[in-house]
Amino acid sequence: MTDTLTKLTAKDFTSNQEPKWCAGCGDHAVLQQLKSAMADLALKTEEVVVVSGIGCSSRLPYYVATYGIHGIHGRALPVASGLKAARPELSVWVATGDGDALSIGGNHYIHTIRRNPDLNVLLLNNEIYGLTKGQYSPTSKIGQRTVTSPNGVVDYPMNTVALTLGAGGTFVARVMDRDGKFMREIFKRAAEHRGTSLVEIYQNCPIFNDGAFTAFTDRERKADTTIYLEHGKPLIFGKESDKGIKLDGFTPVVVDLNDPKVSRDDLWIHDENDFIKANMLSRFFDDPDAEGDYLPRPFGIFYAEDRFTYEDALTAQVEKAQEDGEGTLESLLTGKSTWTIK
Repeated sequence: MTDTLTKLTAKDFTSNQEPKWCAGCGDHAVLQQLKSAMADLALKTEEVVVVSGIGCSSRLPYYVATYGIHGIHGRALPVASGLKAARPELSVWVATGDGDALSIGGNHYIHTIRRNPDLNVLLLNNEIYGLTKGQYSPTSKIGQRTVTSPNGVVDYPMNTVALTLGAGGTFVARVMDRDGKFMREIFKRAAEHRGTSLVEIYQNCPIFNDGAFTAFTDRERKADTTIYLEHGKPLIFGKESDKGIKLDGFTPVVVDLNDPKVSRDDLWIHDENDFIKANMLSRFFDDPDAEGDYLPRPFGIFYAEDRFTYEDALTAQVEKAQEDGEGTLESLLTGKSTWTIK
């Protein structure tokens, strides 16, 4: 048991298992920041459970000194939901990937999001199937050549943030594996949220999809291709912080802040609680390598909403049934209508 008088550190959340990820894999950074976030949150190791499915990211439960469940492909969320319903006092985290969550687990993903159990979902998106050696995934880019798309992917890639908002997500965020400090702060915000928190993590796979996010990590380019969302702050980006985003009606446009005709007072102010604008931000999904103009890719918290959780509603329903004398097996089997057969 954890000594409640001792403040834990990331080391206390480190298991005795050596991570079996490739050198340079973004999973290493995610693991380190997760352990640090858990320590910052003053969580107790015995009150945390990490649940996963199948994939490189799903090895994560082995590497944290907490309880863990390594499930089957695509089924991490039903397992985590059941655990949270039975033990609502636990801090439950889900480690999953773009293939695990959005392909075979896609239906579970949608319904978990709408039900809103109090889970912290870390979706590591490397736009490829890594563990099974390089097949294209639901988030792979059009034209990407893989072992299962030798002539290039023809599927349109799934937009994780847009999907999550559409399913009724109450906390939706995106981070980059290289942004350690920023990632840790978002993990903490996600844990403090009551409900299902989704943090999509752009995570590099150096073996099968190296450089998938170069447009957002390259030192010379990232200032012009990314924008960091801060609640109550205007949308400003660029190497010299000289670009902004304003709304022209319902159309977001990039403006030059050096233009005397442009006022900073006209810029879009980010509001984490604005569902309509969060959906608009989710559509900032252009490929910076494509020809023509594009909007920068947002990172940070798109949307946060207070809404009742599944386990709270379930517990309240059970308690009411017990108060009404309906909380017994006999009353359940009897039901509302009975017949006496003579």
